[in-house]
Amino acid sequence: MPWFLLVLAIGSEVFGTAMLKASDGFSKWLPVVGVVLGYGLSFLFLGFALKDIGVGVAYAIWSGLGTIGIVIAGYFLFGEQLNTWGYVGIAVIIAGVVILNVGGAH
Repeated sequence: MPWFLLVLAIGSEVFGTAMLKASDGFSKWLPVVGVVLGYGLSFLFLGFALKDIGVGVAYAIWSGLGTIGIVIAGYFLFGEQLNTWGYVGIAVIIAGVVILNVGGAH
């Protein structure tokens, strides 16, 4: 259950960040509501997940996978592109998350 909560936290954070872009500098009220809701739920779910997952591992996964999620969302929702270094950076983030989990950092 804590890992599911972490996944919900990541999804909520990606949603909130996408709404942040869609809010056009907080000038559109409906996306602003999405920002508040997305980030609020993200921190709620992350807080519950931290009851059973170490803060370092949970935060690394939350921020790393959240970053990857918003890059993917930016590509599909806003037409944003990555260059070669962007792909290298994503690969390094994925490697870091895998190393944290396989390396036994609990």
